[in-house]
Amino acid sequence: MTILGQAAELVLSADAELIGIVGLSLRVSLTATLIASLFAIPLGAALAIWQFPFRQILIVISTSLMALPPVVVGLIIYLLLSRAGPLGHYGILFTPTAMIIAQSVLIFPIVLALTREAILPLNRDYKNLLDAWDISPIQRLKTLIWDARFAVVTGLLAGFGRALAEVGAVIIVGGNIAGFTRVMTTTIALETSKGNLQLALALGIVLLSIAILINALIHWIGSFGRKYQVTR
Repeated sequence: MTILGQAAELVLSADAELIGIVGLSLRVSLTATLIASLFAIPLGAALAIWQFPFRQILIVISTSLMALPPVVVGLIIYLLLSRAGPLGHYGILFTPTAMIIAQSVLIFPIVLALTREAILPLNRDYKNLLDAWDISPIQRLKTLIWDARFAVVTGLLAGFGRALAEVGAVIIVGGNIAGFTRVMTTTIALETSKGNLQLALALGIVLLSIAILINALIHWIGSFGRKYQVTR
């Protein structure tokens, strides 16, 4: 049987090791996306709606952080969580929690920037109307986020896809420990170096399938959102 056939068999037979790795990957990346979105969406909306001191500086910094190398994020978080670091007493280095923190930091600027870009034109269109109604700042924030929900969800999917594909930061803070912190990307790198191409290829198939699904959802949500705006 070819390597591709063996990899397909691992996927179709729901191999226990493979399922465990995929499950941990999804759990870590989904949690990181949720945590990042709780902070990035309101802040992105605030940057789009309000004028305040240092706003432009924050925009430049958040945009620049989108290009931040993952290994640098991993190194910084490693230093913070190591025994000699300020958060070392929590003992979360080389755990899924450390991986979630790293992924949250990585995708935060992505979700923030995409949220800001989605809400900026809506704020220009609705500003006079919301001012006339004397809408409170918090209610204005909620209204614009809700109206930009399709674009915001697209940003969340983009962030989730970025987190799921991450390898540099998570291998530094997670340690790639079998059965504990080994996710799809780090396992693919390790098993390929060991010559275990069957498992590496099987995980590659799963990762590629998820990536295709995420991109399909992004296109579908974007298309649905445009149709919704037209028909309103």
